[in-house]
Amino acid sequence: RFPCHWWPAPAAGRKSSGPIGAAGGGSFSPWTLEEPTLDSRRCGELRRGKMHRLRTCAAKLRPLTASQTVKKLSHNGPVVSRTFQPSRFYTAPVASEPFLSGTSSNYVEEMYFAWLENPQSVHKSWDVFFRNANAGAPPGTAYQSPPLLGANLASLPSAQSMMVAQPNVDKLVEDHLAVQSLIRAYQIRGHHVAQLDPLGILDADLESSVPANLVSSSNGLDIAVCKERLKRLTVGAFYGLDESDLDKVFHLPTTTFIGGNETALPLREIIRRMEMSYCQHIGVEFMFINDLEQCQWIRQKFETPSAMQFTGEEKRTLLARLVRSTRFEEFLQRKWSSEKRFGLEGCEVLIPALKTIIDRSSENGVDNVIMGMPHRGRLNVLANVIRKELEQIFCQFDSKLEASDEGTGDVKYHLGMYHRRINRVSDRDITLSLVANPSHLEAVDPVVQGKTKAEQFYLSDTEGKKVMSILLHGDAAFAGQGIVYETFHLSDLPSYTTHGTIHVVVNNQIGFTTDPRVARSSPYPTDVARVVNAPIFHVNGDDPEAVMYVCNVAAEWRNTFHKDVVVDLVCYRRNGHNEMDEPMFTQPLMYKQIKKQKAVLKKYAEKLMAEGVVTQQEFEAEMAKYDKICEEAYARSKDEKIMHIKHWLDSPWPGFFTLDGQPKSMTCPSTGLSEETLAHIGGVASSVPVEDFTIHGGLTRILKGRGEMVKNRTVDWALAEYMAFGSLLNEGIHIRLSGQDVERGTFSHRHHVLHDQNTDKKTCTPMNHLWPNQAPYTVCNSSLSEYGVLGFELGFAMASPNALVLWEAQFGDFHNTAQCIIDQFISPGQAKWVRQNGIVLLLPHGMEGMGPEHSSARPERFLQMCNDDPDIVPKLTEDFAVQQLYDANWIVVNCSTPANFFHVLRRQILLPFRKPLIVFTPKSLLRHPEAKSSFDVMLPGTEFLRGIPENGPAAEKPEQVKRVLFCTGKVYYELVKERKTRGLEAEVAITRLEQLSPFPFDVVDEEARKYPNAELLWCQEEHKNQGYYEYVKPRIRAITRRERPVWYSGREPASAPATGNKNTHLQELKRFLETSFNLDAFKNLGV
Repeated sequence: RFPCHWWPAPAAGRKSSGPIGAAGGGSFSPWTLEEPTLDSRRCGELRRGKMHRLRTCAAKLRPLTASQTVKKLSHNGPVVSRTFQPSRFYTAPVASEPFLSGTSSNYVEEMYFAWLENPQSVHKSWDVFFRNANAGAPPGTAYQSPPLLGANLASLPSAQSMMVAQPNVDKLVEDHLAVQSLIRAYQIRGHHVAQLDPLGILDADLESSVPANLVSSSNGLDIAVCKERLKRLTVGAFYGLDESDLDKVFHLPTTTFIGGNETALPLREIIRRMEMSYCQHIGVEFMFINDLEQCQWIRQKFETPSAMQFTGEEKRTLLARLVRSTRFEEFLQRKWSSEKRFGLEGCEVLIPALKTIIDRSSENGVDNVIMGMPHRGRLNVLANVIRKELEQIFCQFDSKLEASDEGTGDVKYHLGMYHRRINRVSDRDITLSLVANPSHLEAVDPVVQGKTKAEQFYLSDTEGKKVMSILLHGDAAFAGQGIVYETFHLSDLPSYTTHGTIHVVVNNQIGFTTDPRVARSSPYPTDVARVVNAPIFHVNGDDPEAVMYVCNVAAEWRNTFHKDVVVDLVCYRRNGHNEMDEPMFTQPLMYKQIKKQKAVLKKYAEKLMAEGVVTQQEFEAEMAKYDKICEEAYARSKDEKIMHIKHWLDSPWPGFFTLDGQPKSMTCPSTGLSEETLAHIGGVASSVPVEDFTIHGGLTRILKGRGEMVKNRTVDWALAEYMAFGSLLNEGIHIRLSGQDVERGTFSHRHHVLHDQNTDKKTCTPMNHLWPNQAPYTVCNSSLSEYGVLGFELGFAMASPNALVLWEAQFGDFHNTAQCIIDQFISPGQAKWVRQNGIVLLLPHGMEGMGPEHSSARPERFLQMCNDDPDIVPKLTEDFAVQQLYDANWIVVNCSTPANFFHVLRRQILLPFRKPLIVFTPKSLLRHPEAKSSFDVMLPGTEFLRGIPENGPAAEKPEQVKRVLFCTGKVYYELVKERKTRGLEAEVAITRLEQLSPFPFDVVDEEARKYPNAELLWCQEEHKNQGYYEYVKPRIRAITRRERPVWYSGREPASAPATGNKNTHLQELKRFLETSFNLDAFKNLGV
């Protein structure tokens, strides 16, 4: 009936995918006059062998109504969707056309989609066929037989009927495009109408109202409600579709998975399934992601019919975890009703959510999970996720217990924990760490990331498959704290990525007393995550199964793509900000509703009982079982007499200390090196250790200069640093230097990474070519962040004592944007959490006429936070210097020689304990001709000099010295120059204090006794109310028994660190140098 030469023609400009086009290679149609080059026998074989698929294709292409096509409603057993409604599946009969035969369905589909885009792009024969088929022509009549040769086409009735089909064709195209737009609208904006708020009074995205639920029943849609609801999703609501279109069947695009095994669905079912996917208790934000594979992955997870199914055993486990989460808070409330504990009431689902993430991650191979979180729910997480012993938690509520360990401790809801146990779901060992943190919300985020990166580094986990991080957030802090943004921006940087973090937001829909509408400008508190293309899963906290499903997807996402993901648990806070707070003052309507709200445990238990999964007796037995566990632990806690803070350590260092946590010795070996070692490191530092590598001409001169220094047995600042780093690498110590522009150095002095001048991205790090089996050296330029990067490096340094981790500020005063990390973690970390840390801060400092912002590293702030007593002189014992370091909270130095900088860096590792080290590094001294050191003061037997006494003419006749100038840092070189100019070398002694804290009492005492007839003067280039004077004056007075005054020479008090006028700067310098060497300046003045 259909000779091969009447086959419908392929689209213009396309190669035919059917057999005729393949053989003939030309465009032909039912009305073509040329005979194609395929014989009729071959055509018949193709026709007989390929009928089925082409008939099926025809059925797909025809817009049949549901009443015409739906013959049966198939249910393959009970199907559970997110609203526990059965899903519907449709089958359609196959239409028959005389030419639809063989496997040319691909060909037909290609023609059809080309015709949908542009009817003129296909041959007229295809145009007529598709018009008739979609205009409702009965099966078998859409195809029109070709006219006889010479016939007048316009006079044929069939041709006339084809001409009038155009309006219906336009409607069909518009309807298919409308359906695709509708599906996309749900994917993009469906979360805005999802039922996320368990209280039902607010919308999670800050809109004032939520239209009624679109799905009014399992069998139908209210078209009026549908149109109203879709106004929030689309432009023009229904995209031109009408109620009469609801039962039409439409072919589904490849960008949706709602069809399951079906490729076409009625519009009514399309809308229903999109509602089930995107507008119930889960809202999915992902269409901003610019990776198609990732978007498709998420679509499949949430659109596949009946995707969210749980076994009875999984539901019982979920219920048991909810029991523990809820009953733990209730137990604490009964026992300590007047204590602050920042309970989890209102978001009890957090505990099973975290355990689900950990379970799935453990199954995927993760061995180590590092967590950071705020105070709300912390005790519950410690008890039921980390598995901290309950009696130790209960001890924290006993105000009579005294801490036996060092330090001052912290409140119970700030403490951390480290625990290794078996994960019962995966049956694998897993290590869980909860990092201690202050009340400063989100400050712990970069610290957790740094610790995670370090653990991955030491395990050679280059893809993050063994170690991962979980960060918990509050909704107000997640939106309001800038450190969240800084931490996100580290997530994909090569030297900072942890290969995906799972963020869980406990969204109470309130921040202390502040409503979301005045707490953020963004629709959601999680919008900050969009900047790194992290998918955001909003979920109603009162639907535990939806929460579990989302957490499983989040864990799978991280395992699949190794990128960040956010789970937004939309819940509420049953109490006030703490248990003593009254929230009705500021949120009366919200808390009236909360008082009526049934607890999620009760809701879920009733649901499972209705399903027959558990019985009332089993539920009550589970609660009684956990209550008994709590009561027994409470009884044991009464027997405790001493609170051990070390039991709450979040980063233990096995083998570094003795069993009772003490240093293995109180001595520090010499930090000097052999001549051969110094020469070898210097040789590498002054060369390019790889072949075929072209460096910049200016760098060639720098390396040549280094080589000359090595020949002359001297080092400058950059070379001294190189010597310290290189020697520690040879001793197996990993070194990590991070900060803005540290690879080259802000002042172009370091050049630890060489760049080939002819090949992009070709670099060389000579430090990694020093020794055959050396430790790795990591030097990495950071993002333009201080708060986030310093927190990251602090976390990295927490992981192991056998690493030298340094952070360098671009200029010293830039550290103040990281002040929270310094004030809350670095300075008091050991006192609060018994956690030592050896991080090094390199802070360029010096008054050199560069203006207020590039001069001072604010040494006065660091000195103010030192824990030594200015009025008490410690007992000067044999191990005084090391004991001082051990007792200090940190070490503050301002070195004036490269050799001393070299020694202090090596001492940082050779000490038997770890303390933070603050180094005020120079700027002009980097190239100062006098600021060089000989190998002689770096050889074996040499060490860091806490003070450098006068060694010139004044030291030879100390009784004739009239003034002793104490100073630190760069100003020494200006004082020496001025003294020489005035010819006062024999009358004025200059002593440098290289270590400011802990204060070198013994050095100062020796110098003061050496010059009994001299005035004591502190000289600094900083302003009087800044710098070191207020720190050193009382200590010098104490060691001299307050018998001698300590005069001041320096700049006058000021509010700004430095002047912005170069001439003023020079005049200030001239004045304080005059004061320093005017031996009559302080005569006749009282003490």
